[in-house]
Amino acid sequence: MDSDTICAVATGDGMTAIGVIRVSGAAAILTVEKVFVSAVAGKRLSEQRTRTLHVGNIAYQGETIDEVVVAIFRGPHSYTGEDVVEISCHGSRIVKRRILEALTHSGARLARAGEFTQRAFLNGRMDLSQAEAVADLIESSSDAQRRIALTQLKGGISKKLKELRGRLVELSSLLELELDFSEEDVEFADRKELLQLVETIIETVGRLTETFKTGNAIKEGVPVAIVGAPNVGKSTLLNALIGEEKAIVSDIAGTTRDTIEDVMTYDGIMFRFIDTAGIRQSADTVEKMGIQRTYGQIEKARVILVVADATKGKESVETVVREVVEKSDRRWQKVVIVANKTDVAAAEWINGDWKETVDADAVIRISAKQGNGLKELKEKIVDLIEARQSDDGEVLVSNARHYEALVKSRESLERVREGLQAGISGELVAIDLHRATDSLGTITGEVTNHDVLKNIFSHFCVGK
Repeated sequence: MDSDTICAVATGDGMTAIGVIRVSGAAAILTVEKVFVSAVAGKRLSEQRTRTLHVGNIAYQGETIDEVVVAIFRGPHSYTGEDVVEISCHGSRIVKRRILEALTHSGARLARAGEFTQRAFLNGRMDLSQAEAVADLIESSSDAQRRIALTQLKGGISKKLKELRGRLVELSSLLELELDFSEEDVEFADRKELLQLVETIIETVGRLTETFKTGNAIKEGVPVAIVGAPNVGKSTLLNALIGEEKAIVSDIAGTTRDTIEDVMTYDGIMFRFIDTAGIRQSADTVEKMGIQRTYGQIEKARVILVVADATKGKESVETVVREVVEKSDRRWQKVVIVANKTDVAAAEWINGDWKETVDADAVIRISAKQGNGLKELKEKIVDLIEARQSDDGEVLVSNARHYEALVKSRESLERVREGLQAGISGELVAIDLHRATDSLGTITGEVTNHDVLKNIFSHFCVGK
């Protein structure tokens, strides 16, 4: 690991009231001491206790740059596990730049992107999944994203994976021990016990894998597809939901020929609302392409809003509603039938219960034009997502790298199960058991690859 002393602005590059400059490394305290003049005569930073604050000035080349407060954190009880000094200064760009200049001339170098957190990982202050959660927490733009990142930062997924991996390592050791005594035909690992354990781990890994659909949707914004026949009010509904004229509204059928989307946050959850081309039989080549994209959005959506025109009668739109519902995956997608234009629709249509004839999670009656029922619709969408989060427990997989590793581990474990059931030799079973163990280890960083680490931390901001 690089032993250089590094420094960077930890509070962003813009102009702020307060700026924080972080310094980390074996010589961090001595480096800052070279440019720090304490308000208390004769006080040396290198002689001060950890977790203490000190008021003074940063001076360089005979000039006072700024009045600051310096915080000392001695390793290993610091963010990086090394000696860390944090300098709180005024947030002017020129002040921060001059302090960095003074530090680099005193022996430090500018930190690379994510280098502080990378050092925290390498020094055992956090595992790799927790390090990635730091970036997710910084980038979170909704309360739901924050909750997922914070759960992972606290070791939510790590605890589960380390327990599973520990049991796999133990069984792998027993199988390898058998190989050492192969001539004596000794069996250290009970095959029934091993098969039962593998079944349990496959089930656990499978549950974690399934949470990725919800976790990633919340991280990137829950995709909500607005679908239905032409002229049912899909574009009007999109505009009403996001509060601006994003989509063109027209009485001409087929106005929307491509997907239009925008983002809005409700009750701490970020949603991506996607207006789609109307579903109908069409000879127009461009419109047919738009309709095909609509079907693609239905497949990817977490929530599907099937908009129906209440003025045309229930039977006239039932075919489209049924088609959309049949295309949805009811295991993880939520379907809401939105009866629009209810301000001018027949009362019997409005009051009819579609849930008796169509497999939907809810039926909401609205007038997108008048704004009636929109609050109820938003609340229902939020409720459906929050209910799914509760069903899956506290830990949600939101990271694509973690998801891929879990899939690989499950595939290896399935081969282990097949091998055990077929009675193949322990040597061959051990190969797939090792692969499953290593795949889980890549998530927490127990199994590491330099290129993977470089890629992960390169996406961090410099001061973190």
